Order: sequence, then structure tokens, then C-alpha cells
Amino acid sequence: MANVNQRVGEYVLQDKINSGAFGEVWKAHHHVWTDQLVAVKIPTDPQFLRNLQREGVAIHGLVHPNIVRAIGFDPYAELPYLAMEYVPGTSLRPLIQKRSLSVPDAVAIMRQVLAGLGYAHQQNMVHRDVKPENILVHERAFHEGFGAEGVIKVTDFGLGRATSSPSMNSIAYSQSMDTDAAREIAGTLDYMPPEQRSGAPVDPRADLYACGVMLYEMLTGERPAGTDLPSDLNRLVPRSLDEAFRRSYARLDKRFTSADEFLKAMGSNAPPPLPIPRPGPVAHAPHMQAPLPKGVRPPARVQCPQCRQSVDASDQFCMHCGVQIVENVRRCPQCGAYPDAADQYCIFCGQTLASHLTPV
Repeated sequence: MANVNQRVGEYVLQDKINSGAFGEVWKAHHHVWTDQLVAVKIPTDPQFLRNLQREGVAIHGLVHPNIVRAIGFDPYAELPYLAMEYVPGTSLRPLIQKRSLSVPDAVAIMRQVLAGLGYAHQQNMVHRDVKPENILVHERAFHEGFGAEGVIKVTDFGLGRATSSPSMNSIAYSQSMDTDAAREIAGTLDYMPPEQRSGAPVDPRADLYACGVMLYEMLTGERPAGTDLPSDLNRLVPRSLDEAFRRSYARLDKRFTSADEFLKAMGSNAPPPLPIPRPGPVAHAPHMQAPLPKGVRPPARVQCPQCRQSVDASDQFCMHCGVQIVENVRRCPQCGAYPDAADQYCIFCGQTLASHLTPV
């Protein structure tokens, strides 16, 4: 077992970041350059040393700002280890659980996830275990926004496979695992496409299916069920994202064939991401308010410059395709929401806006 201050290869372990049925992840520093922080993964079960070897080989050749970088690897050391880029921050899971992501946030995060996976697919590598726990969010994202370059990173290629290799179904592992290990694997089932669950060969479309599930979760706080689209649970979701989800969460022959297709389906002019995640779900939006009182005229309508759909003249983004339709977006300084320019109070959090609302 690994311990604090233990030397592993060139690194000295500092704090345990995470642990599971298969191994542990530690924050560590170089034994000479103490300010060089890395994340060190150590298998705790010899059965899964092969996973560590596979992951080390896989990410060693993957150099991309949205993929956690490999720094050192020795599967034959007294304590086998894989040293990786240290990403201070959190995984995507807590942000989904807190429902702190806006629609623009979700789009910005998914763009970076797809960029990283698309690069891996070009290198003939399928991740095969894409889920929120394996998406890291750098702490910079909470100051610079989720669209800042390199703040979203895909990690844990331990189940990754070259597209030319035979499939190794993750569920099959549970047949020879102890209870804890089987339970950990079971947590990934919601992100597995049907062909992977049945043990059939998988290709990049398996990762895109998982991305569709994550997109749905980010937009709604829930996992897909039945035929509901994201906009059925969150009326702020534009139709373009409904369509992106529908084409990713589909049977194999109707699914996106590449990450680039997925990216294009989300639209090229999505609203800008919020610099700070919202503390809770949005309860209401301008287009969800009650009918206007008798005698009050409805708001003027304009045409979206991108999709040509009719929208309220007071809207800042097109509710159909998500494109920004005003020159300067105005945002509440407290919760980051988008109240109307004429509002004196934020309808989302109640913040007084008379002297605080500024264009961005």
C-alpha cells in the first residue's frame, strides 16, 4: 500500500486524491523539483495492473490540451505507477449533482470533451469509459469560464482500446470481481451503448453515445429516460441541442460517426459560457412566464440572424438555435443569469440590478 511521503519512481507522494476498487490516485511532487506537481496512479489490485499498462501506453501518445498528459510510467517498479498531469479542480460529477451548469456552460464543456475524444479517435483510440468522473474541470474554469482553452480534460484511458483491437466488454469484468469492484463498474452502465453492453466490438461511436448521456445530464441534472429530450426538462435548451442529444443517444447505425459531427450539430454560435457556475437550477425564464395581463401588448418580435426563427426583441439569445442576437450580453453579477436589459431585479436570484448590471 502507498503511504504519504513514500517515494514512487521520481516522485514523492503527498496526498491521496481518490481511491477505488482498482487503484489509488495521489498528488505527488518530483523528488528534486518540489514545485512540480503530478497525479500518480497506483493499482491496488494486481488483476488491474494490465489496465495501468494499457492506459500508460495509450495516453503516452495522446498530446492534446483536452486530454490529461502522461509524464512518467513504470509498470515494473516495486509500486507500479503512472504519473500524469495534475489537474487542480474537480471532476464534472459534482457540477452535475449541484445543477450548477447553465446551457452555455454545458455546451462549452462538451466542446472540449469532444475535441479531446476526437483527437484520440484520430489516433485510433476509443476511450470506452467516458463518464463525468473521468472528465476533469480545472479550477481556472471557475474564473476564466468553461470555454477557456484546456480547462476541461478527459482522463482514465484504463479501458481504452485501439479501434483495431477486439472488444473487451467492461461488464464482463464483473464476472470475476469482488463486490466492490463490480459495484464500481456498474456505475458506468448508464453511459454504455447497447453494443458495448452486449460485448460486441466498439468504435468511436461508443464514446459519442456516452457524451450524449453527459450532455443530457449537464442540461437537465438527470440521466436520459424514455423519449424525453433535454428541452422537455429544461425549456432553456435550444432545439439544436435536442437534436445533438437525439443523434448521439441513438442506435449504432443512426448515431454520429465522429466527434466533429457532434460538434457541428451543437451549432457554431452557442452563447458564451458563464465565468462562475450558478449555485442552483434556474427556476424560470422570460419565455416561461405567465400570460400577459389583459390589455398589455406582447413584446415585439425579431428574426434570428442564424435560424430565421421569430424571437422576442428583448431576448439576448435565440431560444431555438442559441445564437447571440444582441451586440452586448447583459448578465447578473450575482448568479450569472441573463435578465432583460430593462429589469431592475434579477428574476433568477432577486439581485438588485439598477446599479450592478453591466454589459459583457
